[in-house]
Amino acid sequence: MNLRLGHYVAGMAASLAAMCLLSAPASSQVGQAGQVENAPPKALPKGGPTPRTADGHPDLSGVWFHGLIGKTVEGGLPPALREFDPKAEEPPPFQPAAAAKVKMSDVQVELGRASVNCLPRGIPGMFLINPYPIQLVQTPGQLVQLDELNNNWRVVPLDGHPHTKDADPTFNGEGIGHWDEDTLVIDTVAIDERTWNNFSGWFHSDQERVIERLTRPDLNHLDYQVTIEDPKVLTKAWTSSVRHWSLGHEPLLEYYCTHNEEVNQYKELNEKQIKSGKSTPVH
Repeated sequence: MNLRLGHYVAGMAASLAAMCLLSAPASSQVGQAGQVENAPPKALPKGGPTPRTADGHPDLSGVWFHGLIGKTVEGGLPPALREFDPKAEEPPPFQPAAAAKVKMSDVQVELGRASVNCLPRGIPGMFLINPYPIQLVQTPGQLVQLDELNNNWRVVPLDGHPHTKDADPTFNGEGIGHWDEDTLVIDTVAIDERTWNNFSGWFHSDQERVIERLTRPDLNHLDYQVTIEDPKVLTKAWTSSVRHWSLGHEPLLEYYCTHNEEVNQYKELNEKQIKSGKSTPVH
């Protein structure tokens, strides 16, 4: 097993454990020789200055995976995938009707997940709710994002031109980028309403606008921050804390969601819970 895949498998195991509400040990296991088993690799050093393209902008190209390697993570989740960081950001400021709508049973949450339905994660889900590595390919005038998950991709022009009037909704929306000094700002609208903004039911309206900010502070790290505006769902704009990605050196693997039977299983379980009064229908 290569290093990237090994780190990814460890991260996925932690993510699945957290989602399933399994209790995690407070400390690593210690072997007979006193060595810590399954200890994370050391945190990546800066590795050198930020690489730049011929026009002087930071070059965001590379294969990236979640978190700073070796960083202690609360709840077993990589820092990039934490639902919220209470020290740095607030929960989504839902309007009352939206707050009531996101109160679903665990089964209903699973039934609505993109992973269960084999659907694309959308924006900002390609970053925030994607536990798989990503690859960025930056060329003059555009940024290409490739996700290992379902081989999903998007192409973002970097000339800052206006959005299309009444753009047709797509899973990844219409994203247009521009540079703000060393930060790439991607402004996305017209995002398909079947996508969520997190793992647990944060739906959005047709009026959602997502503003992503990507920086590369040094050779080995990528920083990502997102602001979400949605006048039909939120009382005000929500801004995440900065999520961190680490540089990898191996190609993406091929992965597709196929022959998924979870949908029918969750539907049956949801119907049983509604009939028993343990949950209410989702509208």
